[in-house]
Amino acid sequence: MNCYDCRARGETSVAVAVCSRCGAGLCMDHAHVAPQTVHETAGVGRSTHSPDARRLTCGVCHEAEV
Repeated sequence: MNCYDCRARGETSVAVAVCSRCGAGLCMDHAHVAPQTVHETAGVGRSTHSPDARRLTCGVCHEAEV
């Protein structure tokens, strides 16, 4: 699979990740990595896991979330 953002610019580079929101293939230059807190229902409350999970998004989805 190739990076979607690179291909849109007429370049070709190998995708190393997939956007967790839209599913586009991403190279290292276009992948945005951010922590994501993982929650789990535990009885009548909520439990938070540590460490945070890793979340990868493309530039478009990253900007839409900010």
